[in-house]
Amino acid sequence: MYENKTEDKPVRTVLACVDTGEFDAEVSIAELAELAATADAEVVGELIQRRPTYDPATCMGAGRLEELREQLEALEAELVIFDHELTGVQVRNIEDILGVRVIDRTTLILDIFAQRARTKEGKLQVELAQQKYRLPRLTGMGTALSRLGGGIGTRGPGETKLETDKRHIRRRISALEDELEELKKHRSFSRSRRRKDGVLCAAIVGYTNVGKSTLLNALTDAGVLAENKLFATLDITSRSIELPDGRSVMLIDTVGLIRRLPHDLVEAFKSTLEEAAAADIILNVQDLSSPEREQQAEVTRKLLSELGCDGIPKINVMNKSDAALNPDTVFEDDTTVIISAKHGGGFDKLLDAIVRNLPETAKRMKLMIPYDRTSLIGRIRAAGKVFTEEYTGSGTLIDALVDVKLIKEAQGFAVEDN
Repeated sequence: MYENKTEDKPVRTVLACVDTGEFDAEVSIAELAELAATADAEVVGELIQRRPTYDPATCMGAGRLEELREQLEALEAELVIFDHELTGVQVRNIEDILGVRVIDRTTLILDIFAQRARTKEGKLQVELAQQKYRLPRLTGMGTALSRLGGGIGTRGPGETKLETDKRHIRRRISALEDELEELKKHRSFSRSRRRKDGVLCAAIVGYTNVGKSTLLNALTDAGVLAENKLFATLDITSRSIELPDGRSVMLIDTVGLIRRLPHDLVEAFKSTLEEAAAADIILNVQDLSSPEREQQAEVTRKLLSELGCDGIPKINVMNKSDAALNPDTVFEDDTTVIISAKHGGGFDKLLDAIVRNLPETAKRMKLMIPYDRTSLIGRIRAAGKVFTEEYTGSGTLIDALVDVKLIKEAQGFAVEDN
């Protein structure tokens, strides 16, 4: 049995992984180290065992667990994080052998989400995912529950500590689902209202820490937290910007994605992620400086496909060109733009690409409207926007954003720029 310590300072942590060939263990454990740092853990060591299958009782083999125990003692580590999902029985058995706290990758990710959620909906979504993940794992943990104390893996949203009583958890899950269903209805109503009002939406999606929030901040001054940490932003933020053709588009920031994102988390955040499925265009932000860019982009592509986004226009936004070693390896075209959200480079190209790829809901036109057709100006103004208006001997010269339903009628009064 181990003594649970308070976490006033970063917890000395060792990472553990069983490499069955299911995924690239080296890449995955490097990402796990970033996740651990985000949760305020100090990674002091790691151990990878290559074997064909996981041990059903302890995940790792007995010999490697003994090696891990010796490593923990030598490094004075207090926590082990496994790079796979563990059952309650496995957690209990491994803790009995190692004598320190043990959590898995999913518990770590859920813990990070719990600390990052700020809005009511975000907190409810995270807690629901945590409770659903913990419930089946409480069976088999036995006396390990009494040793949980506080710290990484036990934290709920805000200052709350996660429940350990199965009956209470079931009741809490039911209450959380009811609350989220009401919020989902409200979100759906908001989407319907935007659609009815003709508001165009662009969803910003991508792997965690690729610079989505930095991009939103740079384009709109939204003031969203933009740290160089995984999952710095969880909560939906939306801001409107004006495009070069005069149309406005609502930019919607979404939660960052990651390899092997916990199923319960995807389910809990589905109503939030559905913002992408309801968008008119998707900005798929990628980190041009990351050697894992293509693999990360594939994670995003798969989830977007699962959400039913295959038919929505997409722009590949290659961010962090300022930090990329070989930015010239990516070629720009109508649906691929290279930018630096941090320094503002490439924004004009990005906005032009959005204009090109958005459905044509309105068109900017210069029109000479005869005085006997002045009513058309009123209809153009009501459905779109009139930027300038000049009275001449021939009629009223206007520069306007014309709604798609009026373009054909207005076309007969179009004039060429001199």
